[in-house]
Amino acid sequence: MDWYKLPVEEVERKLEVFHKKGLTSRQVEERQRKYGLNQIVVSERKPLWLIFISQFQDFLVLILLAATLIAGLLGEYVDALAIMLIVILNGLIGFFQEHRAEKSLEKLKQLSAPTMRVLRDGEWQTLPAEQAVVGDIVRIKTGDRVPADLRVIEANGLETEESMLTGESLPVEKRADAIFSDNLSVQDQANMVFKSTLVTKGSGLGIVVHTGMNTEIGKIAKLMDETKHVPTPLELKLKELGKTLIFVVFMLTALTVFIGVYQGQLLYDMFLAGVSLAVAVIPEGLPAIVTVVLSLGVQRMIKRKAIVRKLSAIETLGSTSVICTDKTGTITQNKMTVKEIWLAHRTIAVSGDGYAESGDFIDVRSQGSLTNDRLLHDMLLYGSLCNSAELQRKKGKLLVDGDPTDGALLIAARKFGITYAEAENFKKLAEIPFDSERKRMSVLIENEAGERFLIVKGAPDIILPRCRYELSWNGKQSAIKSDTIMKVMEHMAEKALRIIAISVKKLSPHESVNEKTLTNLENELTFIGLFGLLDPPRENVKQAVAQCKQAGIKTVMITGDHKKTALAIAGSVGIYEPDDLVLEGYELNKMSVNDLANIIENVSVFARVTPEHKLKIVKAFQKRGHIVAMTGDGVNDAPAIKAANIGISMGISGTDVTKEASSLVLLDDNFITIKEAIREGRNIYENIRKFIRYLLASNVGEIFVMLAAMILAQPLPLVPVQILWVNLITDGLPAMALGLDPPETNVMKQKPRSPKEGIFSRGLGFKIITRGLLIGLVTLIAFMYFLNEHPEDLNYARTYAFTTLVLAQLIHVFDCRTERGIFTRNPFSNLYLLFAVVLSFLLLLVVIYVKPLQAVFYTVPLQLTDWLIVFVLSALPTLLFSFSKK
Repeated sequence: MDWYKLPVEEVERKLEVFHKKGLTSRQVEERQRKYGLNQIVVSERKPLWLIFISQFQDFLVLILLAATLIAGLLGEYVDALAIMLIVILNGLIGFFQEHRAEKSLEKLKQLSAPTMRVLRDGEWQTLPAEQAVVGDIVRIKTGDRVPADLRVIEANGLETEESMLTGESLPVEKRADAIFSDNLSVQDQANMVFKSTLVTKGSGLGIVVHTGMNTEIGKIAKLMDETKHVPTPLELKLKELGKTLIFVVFMLTALTVFIGVYQGQLLYDMFLAGVSLAVAVIPEGLPAIVTVVLSLGVQRMIKRKAIVRKLSAIETLGSTSVICTDKTGTITQNKMTVKEIWLAHRTIAVSGDGYAESGDFIDVRSQGSLTNDRLLHDMLLYGSLCNSAELQRKKGKLLVDGDPTDGALLIAARKFGITYAEAENFKKLAEIPFDSERKRMSVLIENEAGERFLIVKGAPDIILPRCRYELSWNGKQSAIKSDTIMKVMEHMAEKALRIIAISVKKLSPHESVNEKTLTNLENELTFIGLFGLLDPPRENVKQAVAQCKQAGIKTVMITGDHKKTALAIAGSVGIYEPDDLVLEGYELNKMSVNDLANIIENVSVFARVTPEHKLKIVKAFQKRGHIVAMTGDGVNDAPAIKAANIGISMGISGTDVTKEASSLVLLDDNFITIKEAIREGRNIYENIRKFIRYLLASNVGEIFVMLAAMILAQPLPLVPVQILWVNLITDGLPAMALGLDPPETNVMKQKPRSPKEGIFSRGLGFKIITRGLLIGLVTLIAFMYFLNEHPEDLNYARTYAFTTLVLAQLIHVFDCRTERGIFTRNPFSNLYLLFAVVLSFLLLLVVIYVKPLQAVFYTVPLQLTDWLIVFVLSALPTLLFSFSKK
């Protein structure tokens, strides 16, 4: 039922309550049985042990467990322990991420009010808020959290802060009269207050119309509870890779056993040979390297003022094709600023955004500076005197304590050079604060000469009818030209400026005035001018939006603000273009997800939206195949953030609920940081492809040399311990260094990759197989050649094969840095890789020349001539493809 449509008397009749007596005890008992307690209820949480166990169901983790078993069967207990530690590390990381996400709903429950003042059986009582029932009469005042959704029946200057539901930071004025409109969104229901929102000013009475999960915040909790985690592209691709590797493991093991038995070998020997091949197939270090590379990406993101709460979030940002962003605080500065003044029929542009004290006042017509203009000085002085805010300086920066609009007027006065000392020359005799019914503020002041002035500022439609005169450019009064002023106001409104009118009246110094009689003097005023205020866009946001567009990423603004304001900001930063569609909340109410998906590619601005709308927008974009990044700060954003492929919360203005549901937290609440994260994410994904190419090409080479030797009825060129050494040590360090490769210059000039793109796409599979086969071939040649030369010394030939394989891979790693040939990138641009290659080579020398390790790894020392042959063979696979793009 739309309670906001009903008069108070009709609400009381339907709920069987009278606001001066409240419910009876019997009615309360009946309704508690019917509706239950006024609590946020969520489904039963998964136990911690089950969350931990579920981390080991991933395909690549299963492969690692298989590798552990294999290493144990072969007696390689050190290797088995190392792999098990990798498995446990990955499991713990996943456990803490999932457990943290589960806590977001608990944070939501903590926002509920602890107690309430309620009228029952004719007496006012203080009771736990969870005991509220539909029909209760509740009293609220400044500082209270609203205990349930209430239909306001009395409002005394009542304002509530609803940013947790709407995303808009300005307090909302409340009234008691009915609103006869259909399909109003939460932010337009001015006679309703909502559970868990904060009363910032005034007091009021309300009738409880919804409790618990039927409240607006309860609906958000339900959406969060029902919204499932969307797997990231990286998770899907690694799962795909795991399936492929498991299939290859089984096929190769079966093939090995079949070939061996066919050749008359013992079944047991062939099983061990198959196990060796399985070890060669499994890239044991891959999940650990992915984790480490993403973790290093996290550290780089912290330097860019972003905290990554889920490792896969960086990679997911790299594949993002749509950014759904809030307006207030993300695109804009969340700092109201005077941008335009209309005074004595002159339009004055004001420069300087936010709380900066520097700025110019330029006459738009003459383009002259008005630094010494007396009329402008007086208007700004009046604005700072008729004011309830204060400026505070913390850590060298100005902050506004109080109403943001009043704060903007104080900042404008500071820009002009008006100081506190000048304002203190005036004595404040009486004041009527701004409230939602009067829509104006009045203050009576007296200067040092004893002259008294009444200053009145507020909504233009309230101030203008009380003005008889206006101030002319020469400082003299003349009859007010209301039609002209109204046209100016229309022009300012088209630019989405919030308009404040200011007026003055000189009083007799002998006139007795107090706060009660001040209202009677608010007539025959002299109109001074208009202030046009705006929450300005952040610096460089326009360039960031343009770079995202160049990168094929669509930026969409989603806001609870009015359509005109949203369009003005979106247009100024390049989000909105003339042919784009704009949808408002009431239009979204009439659409299904499918209906919205049909037109959403043409929409760039959504205004007056609710939490359900945001979730619908995310789902519609996903239905079109997009990877969606959703930003937000309020509780209202949490369900959509959870449903998006990547949720981004605000570190400064964000609620704990939103942060817990998100994957990425922006420390500076800045859209530019998102763009930097996307750049980082794209590079990380490309780096992951690079080291997958490197690791799997190495594994293909190992498989080929082992399988070819078996088919040729030769001894195994490599023993399992050598393969494990290559996979975990020799491959691991360079692969990790590839993950730190700096981005190429065109990374933000490419379109987002398709979510359907496989990890082996763009020729990666071909490169892995061809390079791997060549690495395997030169390794087999080295083994066969030296085995033929020294048939009595199998370990000698195996050392040649082992060394050739390692060196071929260490040279091949430089080819993996680019898809355009080894000579197209400067090898010194990644010093980590150079260091890793040198260290891996030194470790190879240790394994070959340290006597105790020779027995473990079945190696023998090589001579100088041996090294020359090995180096030539090892370089061939990379050199043969160095001038090819395939």
